[in-house]
Amino acid sequence: MLKLGPLRVSLRRLGAAPDPRFTLANERTFLAWNRTALALIAGGLAAVQLLKFGVGGEGLMIGLPLIALGAVLAVAGFVRWRASEVAMRTGTRLPLSRAAPALLGIGATGIALLAVVLLTVSQLR
Repeated sequence: MLKLGPLRVSLRRLGAAPDPRFTLANERTFLAWNRTALALIAGGLAAVQLLKFGVGGEGLMIGLPLIALGAVLAVAGFVRWRASEVAMRTGTRLPLSRAAPALLGIGATGIALLAVVLLTVSQLR
C-alpha cells in the first residue's frame, strides 16, 4: 500500500491520469459530501438563531454539534476524495469508506436524541 501524506505529492505527478469518467464520479461524490456538510452547518446556524425550547441555551446545544459535524464531514470528504484519486492514479484498490458514513449516522442520531430530550424537558416545565 502506498503511504503518502495528504498533501505532500501533487496529483498530476502521481501515476497515470485515470479515465475522466472515474475522476468525475469521484468529484461528484466529493461534492455530495460537501453538500451534506453545508446542510449540517446551515442547520446548525439556524438552530442557534431560531430554537427556543424554554430550557436555556438549547439552540447552542443543538446547533454547535451540527456545525462541528458539518466541519468534520467536509474534511472527511476531502480526505476520501484525495485517497480515491491517489488509488486511481497508482492502480491500487479504492479505499473503503466506513468512518465517515458511520460518523454521520452516529452524529445525526445523537443530535436528534438531544433535540428530543430538550423538547421533552421543555414540555415538562
